[in-house]
Order: sequence, then structure tokens, then C-alpha cells
Amino acid sequence: MHLSRLMKIGAAFLVLSLMAFRVPQPERIPNHLPLYTGGDQCDMDNQVFRHGEEMVYKVFYNWNFIWMSAGEVVFKVEDLGDRYHFSAHGGTYKGYDAFFKVRDKYDVYVDKTTLLPITSIREVHEGKYTLYDKLTFDRENGKVKSLRGKTKEVAELVEYDSDSCIHDILSMVYCARNLSFDQMRPGQDFPIKIFIDKKTWPLKVNYKGKFPNKKIRGLGHFNTVALNPEVIKGYIFKESSNLTIWASDDKNRLPLMIESPISIGSVKVILKSYRGVRYPLSAKVKDKKADEEISPED
Repeated sequence: MHLSRLMKIGAAFLVLSLMAFRVPQPERIPNHLPLYTGGDQCDMDNQVFRHGEEMVYKVFYNWNFIWMSAGEVVFKVEDLGDRYHFSAHGGTYKGYDAFFKVRDKYDVYVDKTTLLPITSIREVHEGKYTLYDKLTFDRENGKVKSLRGKTKEVAELVEYDSDSCIHDILSMVYCARNLSFDQMRPGQDFPIKIFIDKKTWPLKVNYKGKFPNKKIRGLGHFNTVALNPEVIKGYIFKESSNLTIWASDDKNRLPLMIESPISIGSVKVILKSYRGVRYPLSAKVKDKKADEEISPED
């Protein structure tokens, strides 16, 4: 598999699809409703993360039982008083740079009381491909201003219509972690909406349910919740692409592993280390005899 596609899929896992959805928490889920149809909820009170939280993820390619690590992505949270600064910076290991060098940066500044984005900046360096995209969210007028180009110096400003509650790909990650899955039914779909690459994307996520004793490579076993987000076909993923996300089933709701099968083998993004989390990681299971093969059924 070409390294460029591997790293693009890894980056997309961690930012585009990493728990990228936000819906109100229903008090009661009817048995007959496959899709939640409630209205948008613009305010989200942070009860999950705090200043100084840091998560490091490794991107792996698995082929015939052989694991190859290609790069890492680091997520950080900074409290700036009236707003938060979220960042996700990643790239290939130096040993891969001669073949295909990746250095990507995602930064977003969000309102502290709503977790809605104010400004986001995406800087992409993948081989010879470069992109600078600065988004400014004007909620009062329902607009998103995009300063976009191959580099910051040649970027051009264009204005787009948008919903007032729209997220960028990174703010959605942290907003989604403040959801509770306790009252959600396995198999239920949830709407998602993000702004990326000059347009709004209405997608959906399928909640697979709770999966205890899931083995996370290098970290041990965890009680988890599993999700299958719809991907943006043609952006990074092919028509048949399928993602599964496992997150810790505790107050932190840390994304632990993201996996997608491909034509040969699979790609995985796995939590390598974490620090500064707000609560003890109670989802971690002490009993190491759990079944390592447990996974959601299609």
C-alpha cells in the first residue's frame, strides 16, 4: 500500500472521523426509530477534558500479521481563558520521510461556553502537496470565511453559507466526547455535520453498542463503546470504506483505537500514551484474560 494513502487515512481517522458527531442526548430512545431526528444543540458544556490533556496516537498498517508503524499524531488542549485551543499535529517518522514526508497541523480555537469553533487553521504538507486553509465562523450571519490556497502567502478569501451550529473537524472531536452513550440503543444512527473543503457535509454515525474487555494494542484491555461513522467518499476514502472507532466507556471517553479494513490487511490508529486526563481511566480492565478478538459485528 502506498505510504501516502496510509498516512492520509491515518490522519483522516484521527481528525475527520474521530468521534466526529454531536447530537442532543435523548431522554428516551423509541424502539422503532433507527435515526435520531431531534434539532441541533448549539451549546455543549465541557465535563470531560481539561487544560494540559495530551493524547499521542500511532498509525499502523497490518499485512499478513506484520505490523508496520508509519507515524504519529499528538492531540493537545490549552485553556486560554474565554476559549480553548485544540491542536492535532502529526506526520511520518523520519525513517519514512525519504519516501513520503507528511507534516500536518490542525488547530482550532473554540468558545469555552459552547465548544463551537471561532477560528480553525489547517496546514497540510504531504509529499509535494500543500494546503493552507483558515476558517472563520460567523454564526450571527450564518457564514464561514475560508482563506485557502497552496500556502498562506497565496491563499484567497471566499465566503460560504453555513448553519449556525456547524463544527470544524477538530472541534467536533472534543464536543463529541462530552456525550453520554448510556441511553443510546445499538444500531441507532445519528446525524453529523461538519464544514471542510469549501462545503458542509451532512453525514451519520452508527452506534454499535458497548464492548467490554476490548484489547488495545500496547495498553491492555478496556471497556469500550464502538461507533461506525460514515466517511466522506472521494475525499480520503473509497466507496466501500468502513471505519470502526472504540472509545473508553468512562467519563474521559478517550478514543482508543480506530480501524478500517482495506483490500490487503488493515489500517489502525492506536492510542500510544495519554496524560493530563480529567478523570481516572476507569474503563481500563485489570483482568488480562479477556477475549482479544472481541469486535462489533457488521
